[in-house]
Amino acid sequence: QVQLAESGGGLVQPGGSLRLSCAASLSFFNFNLMGWYRQAPGKQRELVATISSGGTTNYSDSVKGRFTISRGNAKNTVYLQMSSLKPEDTAVYSCYGSRNSIAYWGQGTQVTVSS
Repeated sequence: QVQLAESGGGLVQPGGSLRLSCAASLSFFNFNLMGWYRQAPGKQRELVATISSGGTTNYSDSVKGRFTISRGNAKNTVYLQMSSLKPEDTAVYSCYGSRNSIAYWGQGTQVTVSS
């Protein structure tokens, strides 16, 4: 069974940084695409960043230049490095993986940006 588990969320001040981790039960090479989505209260879930099996990355305009998605040396971990955080980045961040046209989701981790 494919499982994704996020970690690294928390409370951070505006302008601060956090790194989220997503540990998958399979190597990330088994996924066509992995990435991060977020959902703020009262809003729809939105794409944050994705990385393909070939390493191609994609970012939403709202985080471009501030967030970086990457893969770890362990080959089953995907990271989201978040810098220059803003209050509007506050949301539940969920890890996503697509494999054989099936989407898999982690349970999510809360990120709160507040002074």
